[in-house]
Amino acid sequence: QVQLVESGGGLVQPGGSLRLSCVASGSIFSIYNMGWYRQAPGKQREKVAHITTGDNTNYADSVKGRFTISRDNANNTVYLQMNGLKPEDTAVYYCNAGRRWQTVGAYWGQGTQVTVSP
Repeated sequence: QVQLVESGGGLVQPGGSLRLSCVASGSIFSIYNMGWYRQAPGKQREKVAHITTGDNTNYADSVKGRFTISRDNANNTVYLQMNGLKPEDTAVYYCNAGRRWQTVGAYWGQGTQVTVSP
């Protein structure tokens, strides 16, 4: 069992930056694979970035070169640094945790809204 709390969302202009944080509690953070997902109204949920227990990362093609996922096991926190934001990045962003790196994890945060608008 793990609880996840996201923060760092907000309103930003195109080309701006935000850093999302997800703090985990209730279990040993270092054994979980972590991901960031997003969902915009009327669209499918999309995996944005993923980081394994071994610090291997992958990204959706739409965010490669702009977003960076990282983890700080000592502080039970995973980050998503978002640079060069575009209006199409607007969505609710969710933190996800799971024991199996191959599939979507069982645990979700409540989400944080990111809005990119002129």
